[in-house]
Amino acid sequence: MQPLVSVVIPTFNRPYFLCELLESLCHQTYLHFEVIIVNDQGDSVDFVKTLYPELPIHIIELEQKSYHVMARNEGVKRAKGEYILLCDDDDLLLPTHIETMVLEIDGYDLVYSDVEIFHYEIKDQVRIPTHTFLFAYEYDPAGMRKFSTFVPSGTLYKKSIHETIGYFDPSVSHYWDWDFFLCVSEHFRVKRVPVASVLYAFSATGHQSSNPEVMRPYLDRLCEKHQLGFLPTKNFFLLLEEPEVQKRRAESRRIWDQKPILSRLVNNKLYSL
Repeated sequence: MQPLVSVVIPTFNRPYFLCELLESLCHQTYLHFEVIIVNDQGDSVDFVKTLYPELPIHIIELEQKSYHVMARNEGVKRAKGEYILLCDDDDLLLPTHIETMVLEIDGYDLVYSDVEIFHYEIKDQVRIPTHTFLFAYEYDPAGMRKFSTFVPSGTLYKKSIHETIGYFDPSVSHYWDWDFFLCVSEHFRVKRVPVASVLYAFSATGHQSSNPEVMRPYLDRLCEKHQLGFLPTKNFFLLLEEPEVQKRRAESRRIWDQKPILSRLVNNKLYSL
């Protein structure tokens, strides 16, 4: 029996992006998964059940605005799968991603892949990739205490991990993924999978590193929690140019043809928003 994977997706008023992700899930080669969409007080997304009837979609409507960390927590708590797979609503998974992660997690507790960071322009509600960047770095526990090269989207892990480390910490909300990784790696077996099977959408105006003043208190809390010392807040891509980070760059298998993903929301005119 294949293990059940619970794909947990928090969302808030990004229906076209969300449907691109659901489209990518329809093409997965691994079929034993459920989709848990946590709607964080946004407009209704019930239409996706009709739009994608072949996907086992469960929608959680939060009673009050909870933001992305608590929304993920709620999704994980409701998940029925032995494994959790995290994904932001604007990121995408290539067809073999879930199958690869399930195979690679044998002997481990958490596996994560490399990603293709893609910049894009929107044309007729479709994201058209303009350029990409391979985000692939060796798993270096010491280096991870200075700069995180962990992207949570596409990560697969045992749900039972939360029994030991608790759920995602909202007090470090802008660094929740780094905090989660450090907590997991302290107690469990972690593995990087050298294939770029996750597409990570990057928006310079919306990325967490775009406003250092906003980020500073959250980074300070993270540093205190994990005794990291003082760490600077810098632009994300400037940090990638740091010599210590450059040394961690790794080879990876790139499998994306860089074509946009067309969702049924775009193709089916019956679903207007």
